[in-house]
Amino acid sequence: MKVFSNMSLLVLMLGTMAVPASAQDQTPAASDATATQQQSRAQQLMGAIAPKLADLTDDVLYADIWERPQLSKRDRSLVTVAALIALNRPDQLRSHLNLARQNGVTEEELVETITHMAFYSGWPNAVSAVAVAKDVFKR
Repeated sequence: MKVFSNMSLLVLMLGTMAVPASAQDQTPAASDATATQQQSRAQQLMGAIAPKLADLTDDVLYADIWERPQLSKRDRSLVTVAALIALNRPDQLRSHLNLARQNGVTEEELVETITHMAFYSGWPNAVSAVAVAKDVFKR
């Protein structure tokens, strides 16, 4: 677990509140269009309602945890997909199946993971995951 110093936490919290000087000079319509193009997926999905959760998703989960060298991104994707199947989280599974493919996991490996997880997390969870995979893979 990463331990942050008080200064690191302060920078993390305040850093998300800073507005770049170039954004201050733009008209509202132009700045809205630019902000939408530059927003992460977390910011797009939840930034308006839960900005801190979106920031933590970007800054801690994806910029820190997913970048740690002890596991490859491919391995992290497999672990994450398995956990999402076990927890029956279809909304998050959808995006992580796509991310897993980007990280080098094949569709066949993902289907095998779903099949394997049926015996550890329950048949209904695996069947739900198959429905998500079918949609994601467009089969």
